Amino acid sequence: MSKKRLASKDIPEPGATRREMLYAGNSLLMPALLAGSQAMAATGPLRPGKDIYRSIGVEPVINCRGTFTIIGASVELPEVRAAMDAAAQQFVQLDELAEAVGRRLAELTSAEWGMVSAGCAAGLKHVTAACVAGGNPEKLLRIPDLTGIDKNEVVAARSARSVYDHAIRNIGVKMITVETAEELERALSPRTAMIYLSAGGSGPLALENVARMAKPHDIPILVDAAAEVLTIPNVHLQRGATVVAYSGGKAICGPQCAGLLLGRKDILLSAWQASSPHHGPGRDNKVGREETLGMLAAVEAWVKRDHAAEWRKWLSYLDTIAKRLSEISGINAAVREPSGLSNKSPALILSWDPAKLHVSGEEIAEEVARSKPRIALGAGGLRRDAAGADPSTTSISITAWMMQPGDDKVVAERLFEVLSRKRSPKPAAAAPAADVSGRWDIDVEFFSSRSQHTLTLEQTGNRLRGSHKGDFSVRDVFGTIEGDKITLQSTDSRPGDTITFTFSGSLSGDTFSGPVYMGEYLDAKFSAKRHQYPDRRGAILIPGGPPLAN
Repeated sequence: MSKKRLASKDIPEPGATRREMLYAGNSLLMPALLAGSQAMAATGPLRPGKDIYRSIGVEPVINCRGTFTIIGASVELPEVRAAMDAAAQQFVQLDELAEAVGRRLAELTSAEWGMVSAGCAAGLKHVTAACVAGGNPEKLLRIPDLTGIDKNEVVAARSARSVYDHAIRNIGVKMITVETAEELERALSPRTAMIYLSAGGSGPLALENVARMAKPHDIPILVDAAAEVLTIPNVHLQRGATVVAYSGGKAICGPQCAGLLLGRKDILLSAWQASSPHHGPGRDNKVGREETLGMLAAVEAWVKRDHAAEWRKWLSYLDTIAKRLSEISGINAAVREPSGLSNKSPALILSWDPAKLHVSGEEIAEEVARSKPRIALGAGGLRRDAAGADPSTTSISITAWMMQPGDDKVVAERLFEVLSRKRSPKPAAAAPAADVSGRWDIDVEFFSSRSQHTLTLEQTGNRLRGSHKGDFSVRDVFGTIEGDKITLQSTDSRPGDTITFTFSGSLSGDTFSGPVYMGEYLDAKFSAKRHQYPDRRGAILIPGGPPLAN
């Protein structure tokens, strides 16, 4: 096995942005984890201890993927757990606590002020409410009905639009998406409540450029840096951001249900006003005294942590795995050490020719996610780069920063077992049982409702393509038919959201049915019936002019 180090540009996946990690997780790993959850053991009485999850039938996951919320994000530091436990033993007036914590966060980070929210997304929501209402409770209590409120628009770079900006849209603002500096300049007006950017933007809409355009209008800039490491003094505030938002449960290893807001004091005081325990649109995003002090403890610990020693520890985990797999012929290893701030962790990329090992990275990720020990890791192909990577090469990635002591040995042995297994070449696809070209009426059964969809298919051999009409849009669909097994996939994309439908059905005459997988939105059921056109016959008369009567 060969081993090399990669620059951060070579392999995009392990150092991806928060948004890219979300989509990668939805498309590759999460269906496997969700499917694995369907085979849980019987639920029993809760037994605290190392097997607390197993006691209720849930198998824990070894996290070689990163700080995905859906698998628990990060592990809270001992200092954080100690602070939360101590905070739970006494009562305190929460406004006084917020004032003290805001002041201490400012001292620690060199920001003007700090605030703890109920997660990063809640922080985005509170800051948006602050920029809309400006600390005026009469305006605050009208949210999300912004009728009569002058600040009711948020301008966002297209690169910032993702599922996370639901937190901003929940305030009721109109989102204006821009892609160029000229579009941004035209979009700014007296109605602009704030500008929303994601961390790491570049080009014409880089933070410094946006700040220059926003300053004459006195428009605040909110930067979403959820998955970034904390910088002191803060690089985003130095470059012109008004407020920067972090997830407490990612790189900082604070409480999973906490976020960190740093920036201008007046806006953060207005954001606190819009947060629980106060009533209004933010009451549903409650942050308790435990999370507040746990988040402060995480920042206190951050400034003392030996980050270089942590990096060396993570590299040692990857080295353990790489050495064990060095005995497998055809496996190439590369350690990726990203230089950016987001999801900053070394990762081990294991790649191979699927035509030789007869297995893909996605299949390996699927297998280890479903079976014990359950391991969450990334999978995909490599793009061709200066190092000559073949785009047909398949791979898995092991991200180190959330691995716990001993995980490296378990992962090394498990991956050695599955990757060294002898496999036969995959058989040719079975001939289609029928031609399914045409229109199909689909009944989709969700948890508590039903929808009527339509599939229009074209078949060429085993390949299928066509269109999928959902509740609100029509999108392309593609897939295969092998024997009587039909697999189809469509993706509905819009600014801020993407929903992928994966249909897996068995054909029987003029019907096929089965489950439909929707990634993070879980599963549904569907049944498809070939559309029956009405039996209308006879010639169609082409009129010679306008009608004489209706």
